[in-house]
Amino acid sequence: MLNFSFLKCVPVLVLAALLAACAGPQKQTTDYTAFKSAKPKSILVLPPLNETADVNATNGMLSQMTMPLAESGYYVLPVAEVAETFRQNGMTMPADIQATSPKKLREIFGADAALYTKVTQYGAVYQVVDANTIVAASARLVSLDSGDVLWQGAASANGKELGNVDFGGGSLVGMLVQAAVKQVAHSLSDESQKVAGLTSQKLLSAGPPNGLLYGPHSPKYGSD
Repeated sequence: MLNFSFLKCVPVLVLAALLAACAGPQKQTTDYTAFKSAKPKSILVLPPLNETADVNATNGMLSQMTMPLAESGYYVLPVAEVAETFRQNGMTMPADIQATSPKKLREIFGADAALYTKVTQYGAVYQVVDANTIVAASARLVSLDSGDVLWQGAASANGKELGNVDFGGGSLVGMLVQAAVKQVAHSLSDESQKVAGLTSQKLLSAGPPNGLLYGPHSPKYGSD
């Protein structure tokens, strides 16, 4: 008589194979086809849109974005000079600046690509028995020659990632008071700008899995 007992193991083996496949390395999700074709060398950083209640979000984020782009191998147009050029042309609002056509930006600044950023969270957040500083933003890199989106991404960071020490234990009332004091301290020390720097590093640094491609001034240019 034929023994079919081995068939009982088949579903288990199939399930194990599926689980192994899911646990394996995930494929890259970003399409770099347009990025590789455009090969941008210079980037114009536009003032970020502010979708938060903090009026400092735009400038706080903008001041931290040049460094990671430069470290990734790109020439970044000086943000102060760019802001002054817009101001002399009667444009000071980020929404109006970002609404300018890529062709016009290319004519004025001569950059290869522009970075459009949106700040979605910025500042101290009260969390009942704790307080933290959170900065979240998204960005897209657009070719000023073709108008194509070359890359897009999002990132967030918080004050605890800066190495801050959390308040210890104690009574619930004491923890609530400490949390309130901590929130004020965050605001007074402008911790948001430091966290914005960390968010910018996460968002705009080149490298896998979904970061920018390395620019022409990076020793890793073309390796990705």
